[in-house]
Amino acid sequence: MSTFIGDYECKVDEKGRVLFPSSLRKQVKSESPDRFVVKKDIYEECLVLYPIEEWEHQTAIIRRNTNPYNKEHNLFIREFFRGTAEVTLDSNGRLLLPKRLLEMVGIGRDIVMAGMNGKIEIWAKEKYESAQLGSSDFANLAERILGSTPLKDE
Repeated sequence: MSTFIGDYECKVDEKGRVLFPSSLRKQVKSESPDRFVVKKDIYEECLVLYPIEEWEHQTAIIRRNTNPYNKEHNLFIREFFRGTAEVTLDSNGRLLLPKRLLEMVGIGRDIVMAGMNGKIEIWAKEKYESAQLGSSDFANLAERILGSTPLKDE
């Protein structure tokens, strides 16, 4: 599985193409390093880019935890997959992001691609900057989430 780190400012051209940062490309651990799935994030006004193997892992989690014959589960499945698209790097190392997804989250020309463990978030630059927690807010959140969890040796 790929682990992505780093924040990269990029430009989207008028056709919706963005040059995939070479630093992120080097972090792709995949048998199909040029294939991705992009969709709107569940919680934030951004897009999420998954390498194809991570996408398959995510869909396996959904299959294990849902029953398509349960109406509520079926609604979740439909919404989760709504607007997803498979995208591939072209010969120039660019991704063509669907305009409907860019419009859905208010992305214009300036974006940030942010590594988030096994996925990459794609944000409008101004939204990414405004979503940042202050240092004391982040410290409090870290303490709430990790402070009471016993550390385990790996």
